[in-house]
Amino acid sequence: MLKMNKFFKLCLAMILVLTIIYLGSLVDFIFRPVLSFFSIILVPLMLSGFFYYLLRPLVDLLEKRKLNRSLAILLLYVVFAGILTGFILGVWPSLRDQIVALVQNAPALFAKLGEQLQELENNGFFQDIFPENANPLTQLTDYLNQGFTFLTNYIMNLFSFVSNFAIVLFTFPILLYYMLKEGGKFGKMVVSFLPDRFKGEGASVLDEINNALKGFIVGRVLVNLALGVLMYIGFLIIGLPYALLLTVVAVIANFIPFIGAILSSIPIVIIGFIQSPGTAIWSLVVILAAQQIQDNLIGPYIFGKQLAIHPITIIILVLVGQDLGGIIGILLIVPIYMIIKIIVTRVYQLFFKEKWQKA
Repeated sequence: MLKMNKFFKLCLAMILVLTIIYLGSLVDFIFRPVLSFFSIILVPLMLSGFFYYLLRPLVDLLEKRKLNRSLAILLLYVVFAGILTGFILGVWPSLRDQIVALVQNAPALFAKLGEQLQELENNGFFQDIFPENANPLTQLTDYLNQGFTFLTNYIMNLFSFVSNFAIVLFTFPILLYYMLKEGGKFGKMVVSFLPDRFKGEGASVLDEINNALKGFIVGRVLVNLALGVLMYIGFLIIGLPYALLLTVVAVIANFIPFIGAILSSIPIVIIGFIQSPGTAIWSLVVILAAQQIQDNLIGPYIFGKQLAIHPITIIILVLVGQDLGGIIGILLIVPIYMIIKIIVTRVYQLFFKEKWQKA
């Protein structure tokens, strides 16, 4: 009888939640201003959260050295401004020249790519792979044209995003400053809402979440920078055109777990193939060698075993994140999964593990 009452209460709670969601969908116009505001502030919040976990260990270290926390944050801002200035003066001119050259030479590159593919077709390379009735050259050309169109549209959307960059530019440093200065108080505020007997567990869960996010973000940055250095050196050795631009694209794409490495390899191999099939093969060798060093040497040393997520789980998470929120969903889905996993695991251990094992 007691079990029936619990089941009835659970069903009633689910019906109540679904009813609230349905009624909320009928008056969605009330929530549109909130959603609009959230969409505007989302990017600054993401950047602030990213740099919060990246810089918080340094701020904590400086504070332990008897430096005022506000002064420590401002000091890091000065250092970051110096790094940004060095990038603008030292790296950006070469990167900008390669971007301009790639855009200007795009028609010639496509023509050269067509010649390379035609030569392979004349040598019978495609006949050994594709059926006789298939025309792989036409199919590959269509795919590449579609890819180039997508890339052009993406760049145009990126430039339209830059028009809203002022919002990010002015809100991001302010949000980050207060997150670094007051971030620890947010966790204490959350714990204060819990019943007294769960406050210890709540504080422990928040510490575990903070450590997991810090390890993930800091580790991902260090691993991607190491990967970028390895790839750039390899590209310079084999003489790959646009080496700096392709390396920057690869480093940024590798923030997308698992799939980013595959996506970033496609333009690298294509540019190498345009120069010569041998360069394409060597560029693929450089990518695979850098990835192996990252996965087997650098990654385990930086991450350890604390962030071990099965590749199949990552693929599913990335697909779900892309479907729900596009590129932002892809970037957020793994940290969200980590947070949910920690909370669910702790709730299971606290409320259900002992009961289910006895049953």
